[in-house]
Amino acid sequence: MPAELAGGAWVQPTIWTGLADDSAVVTDEIFGPCVHLCPFDSEEEAIELANSLPYGLASAIWSENITRAHRVAGQIEAGIIWVNSWFLRDLRTPFGGSKQSGIGREGGVHSLEFYTEMKNICVKL
Repeated sequence: MPAELAGGAWVQPTIWTGLADDSAVVTDEIFGPCVHLCPFDSEEEAIELANSLPYGLASAIWSENITRAHRVAGQIEAGIIWVNSWFLRDLRTPFGGSKQSGIGREGGVHSLEFYTEMKNICVKL
């Protein structure tokens, strides 16, 4: 680490497996270098697992079958879904979560709407 970062509070990347479906690590939105790996037997089960959470900021799908990945991505309830990538985004496109992961969108022209307080004044003369 460079000297200016040497005293930081760093978190080691962590992978969890075998946790219960109601574990906080599984159900809460954690902003850190961590992931829970959960096996599934079908597309439907994977979609159900992903959509059962109260949050929907982002999702990542990794697959050799781009048709399947696109089909699954269309059914995942998240604001952004990466396929065979992560954290890749054109800043002109909308970004924001669904469900309890925020409101509105930012990015490109969507930022103007997100950071603008609209007002309507009707006057009859």
